[in-house]
Amino acid sequence: MNFFINDALAEAPAAAAVAGPNGLAGLIFPIGLILVLYFFMIRPQVKRQKAHRALVESLKKGDEVQTTGGLMGKITEVGENFVRVEVADGMVVTVRRAAVEAVMPKGTLKEL
Repeated sequence: MNFFINDALAEAPAAAAVAGPNGLAGLIFPIGLILVLYFFMIRPQVKRQKAHRALVESLKKGDEVQTTGGLMGKITEVGENFVRVEVADGMVVTVRRAAVEAVMPKGTLKEL
C-alpha cells in the first residue's frame, strides 16, 4: 500500500543501463563539434584576416583601391597607418590602411 516509495531492486538494473558509454566514447561527440566549428568558422576567418593583412602591407603609390566605405580612387601617398586616395581630380582623402578593402585592376577608374 506504499504508493510513493519504489522498490530499490526494481531500479538497480535500470540505473546500470542508463550509465551509458564510459571513457573516451562519451567525448567523441563534443570533440567532433569542436572540430566542425574550427573547420567551418574559425579557420576560414583566420585565412581572410591573413589575406587582408597581406593586401594592406602590399599597398603602394599608384594602386587603384576600393575602401570599405565604397570610395574608389588612386593611392597618391602611403604612410605607416594611413593612405591618401585621390577620388576625383584634385580631391584627396585620407583613409586608414586597414580600411582598404580591395585593390582594383589598373584602368578600373577610367571605366567609371
